[in-house]
Amino acid sequence: MRSHAPVSLAATVAACLMILAPAAQAADADAAQALARQNNCFRCHGVDKAKDGPAWKEVAAKYKGKAEAQQKLFIHLTTGEKAKFADEHEEEHKIIKSPDAAKTKNLIDWILSL
Repeated sequence: MRSHAPVSLAATVAACLMILAPAAQAADADAAQALARQNNCFRCHGVDKAKDGPAWKEVAAKYKGKAEAQQKLFIHLTTGEKAKFADEHEEEHKIIKSPDAAKTKNLIDWILSL
């Protein structure tokens, strides 16, 4: 009999989003930026310029062409995964507060489109 490791809710939701959402769908930039503003993401991230966190264009470049990009970012934004800073200290990443996983996915799609 096989033993299965428990799967986190965030990983399950991310997998479902990847299956159900069309990959070629364009992100709604205005909605993504509104969610980012509501969650104070621009405090630590800039589109073009690194702040306490990397610029989102750097994030997009890091994940360009990687199939697991959306899932990794979804988990990072929804579970409080540790973020490493330039001075080598680590902090839990702020969790995106949105009752709608599709809005979080849209934010991720927008970041990856940069």
